Amino acid sequence: MAGDATSPPPELPPGLLAEYLESARAQLGVLAGIAERLVAAGGDRGALDALRHETHKVHGSAGSYGFMEASRLAAGMEATVKDWAARPDDPDVERGSLARWFVKRLAELLGVEVPDASAAPPPPTPPPPIRSAPLPRIGSPPRPAPRPPTQRPVAPPVRAVPRPSPPVPVPDDLAWIVPPPPPAPPAPPPQPAEPMVAPADAVLVPEVIYVEDDAALAELLEYGLRAQGYRFLAYRNGRDALRELLALDVRGTHPLLLLDVDLPALDGYSILGALARERPGTYRVVFTTVHGTEEEQLRGLEAGALDYLVKPISLRVALEKIKRWVGGGR
Repeated sequence: MAGDATSPPPELPPGLLAEYLESARAQLGVLAGIAERLVAAGGDRGALDALRHETHKVHGSAGSYGFMEASRLAAGMEATVKDWAARPDDPDVERGSLARWFVKRLAELLGVEVPDASAAPPPPTPPPPIRSAPLPRIGSPPRPAPRPPTQRPVAPPVRAVPRPSPPVPVPDDLAWIVPPPPPAPPAPPPQPAEPMVAPADAVLVPEVIYVEDDAALAELLEYGLRAQGYRFLAYRNGRDALRELLALDVRGTHPLLLLDVDLPALDGYSILGALARERPGTYRVVFTTVHGTEEEQLRGLEAGALDYLVKPISLRVALEKIKRWVGGGR
């Protein structure tokens, strides 16, 4: 079967696309299992919540990997599931059969086979946050190791020198016997002051932090940030991310925080509000979300966000924006 995109965007290596399609196949297995639950009980609230969550992820990640038709299909299904959840007891809606059709059509657009629904795993629980160690900049010369803080050297004690006696006049007839006094040595040049040493080195602080619960999008962002040599941290869960963001020592810098709006445990707006209260001005926040309407973007900007990055994400555009947000030539 052929999908609506046969090759990844030019900035992606084929290996990353293969990894995404493998994860998409597993995700289709989860969706197939949810569809069967809705065939058995169309008002299953747990199944509806799981279906909304999974279609939301497909909406954001499929288009970011070049499958725009699959992304649009998932966006329409996500809106449909929200309507189902608002009326879970409506008997006139065939939720199970429509969910089955969605899984089949999504597989066609992605160009993968649908796994056996009977062997599909249950909807996954949100994974724990992952952290990437700070990375050196790729392609730039290595920075010297930071010097430890030092104290200025203490000057030696001043030693008293006796004042020389005035010279005794020598008669003119004896001047050839007494040699003239030696010339005074030149004064030593002034020594430069000892340079002050910074107590902390900001090179250890991440330049970019992103909070994203969609594993496929998280991998895409990680690939781009690594390729550009950024130091970064990554989290998957909003509550865990907030706890560590409140404690992170940024050493006077202002890291860029790419913050997903729809997060498990704690949403992006709640995280931004807590940071504004506890650590005002510490992070430069950019929201990432599939909700790109004018109202949603205005809501984010009015809440204090620096900007808005709408999913599906073009990695090339995202990296260009990140370069401008972080600053410095790359």
